Amino acid sequence: MLKNKKIAKFLTPGRHVHLVGIGGVSMRPLGMVLKGMGMIVTGSDMSASSSTKELESSGIPVAIGHHAQNIQGAECIIRTAAAHNDNPEIAAARAAGIPVFERAQAWGEIMKSYKNAICISGTHGKTTTTSMMTHILMEANLDPTVMIGGYLPLLHAGHRVGHGDTILLESCEYCDSFLNFFPTLAVVLNVEADHLDYFKDLADIQKSFHKFASLATFGVVANGDDPHTVQAMEGIDYVSFGLAESNRIHASNMCPDWRHFDVLCDGEFYCHLDMGVLGKHNALNALAAAAASWMMGIPGEAVADGIQSFHGAGRRLEFKGRFNGADVYDDYAHHPDELAATVEAVRSMGDHRLVLAFQPHTYTRTKALFEDFVRELKKADLVVLAEIYAARESNTVGVSSADLAARIPGAVCCETLPEVTEYLRSHVRPGDVVLTMGAGDIFRAGEALLGQQ
Repeated sequence: MLKNKKIAKFLTPGRHVHLVGIGGVSMRPLGMVLKGMGMIVTGSDMSASSSTKELESSGIPVAIGHHAQNIQGAECIIRTAAAHNDNPEIAAARAAGIPVFERAQAWGEIMKSYKNAICISGTHGKTTTTSMMTHILMEANLDPTVMIGGYLPLLHAGHRVGHGDTILLESCEYCDSFLNFFPTLAVVLNVEADHLDYFKDLADIQKSFHKFASLATFGVVANGDDPHTVQAMEGIDYVSFGLAESNRIHASNMCPDWRHFDVLCDGEFYCHLDMGVLGKHNALNALAAAAASWMMGIPGEAVADGIQSFHGAGRRLEFKGRFNGADVYDDYAHHPDELAATVEAVRSMGDHRLVLAFQPHTYTRTKALFEDFVRELKKADLVVLAEIYAARESNTVGVSSADLAARIPGAVCCETLPEVTEYLRSHVRPGDVVLTMGAGDIFRAGEALLGQQ
């Protein structure tokens, strides 16, 4: 998927665009931004939701269910990644010669009209860092347009349509999606082996991140502590951030729980951060946001206030409630490195027994990173495994959660989420920390646990 200049002539006032899968996390804000540009916007989605209701209240008609007649009058189609060529609306558009574009192509074209286009990339931490950056931009009164791949309490949504000259987007590498973007400032948080159903290997992923960083017209911020990122950025002039003093932006006077530290930029004091979130990984996320802010000339006070007011995005070590004297949290982590960072953050909260209910995400990721998952899952005191969340895949690689359970002492495997809930219900003790984890619907097991009290 590469930049398609043909989309530009369709994204102009008065043209009719139809969005297939308009209720999606990045499709909904896209529809609202396009309407704000003066376009006629219609859409469709598989089912009605709060997202589709919000769109309809904003004057965007949404058809429930995908049918060929839904595209009537549309001059171009923009589709979510889940809508393939056999979708009735996509098939009808192709048969009628109506151009079909990917959502990333549309976002790429939109960001060209902004003076500042900040794109946050990385294998991990994108949603949190984009959320932190949103808090900072709001504190700096820049009135940004924002697209986040998660829920941010500050916005009561995962997006914001602003009127300033700054747009901020979470930028995903999967299928080279972010290569459709036009960043002025590119942020690279880290580079790890992931999405191996698309990329060949780590080197292939590093090549993609290199191409992405090379698109930035103003500057690049990249993690100088991460060897894979440093390799990927070879030949690119970038501003490094990290904990090591060798980075241009680094932490000083770090407290033991990673939440309080000074930020030095080129050896000069920039700001002091008091974070409302835990973990070394979040200290690095905050440093990345501070580095981007420094490059944009944002005052350090706005960075400090923005970071202090941020207490987490939805499904990022999110406190859900208490059950039987145990604290229940939920987290989106679905890669071994993310597991490691989240477990480390939980351990910093005190000496608690950690009960981890994990739902692996996709068969290819589980197979490719199997030994890494085993290593990280063993760090919990009790592991409850849900069956693998298939997402876009079928099980062609022959792997299951039972295979993981067989390698983890004391682990149990449950075929359904109600079984996960029931197991937790009978085994959780006062003082435990219960953590539901995964990118699928494992959070429902924790919510059911809390709802059954």
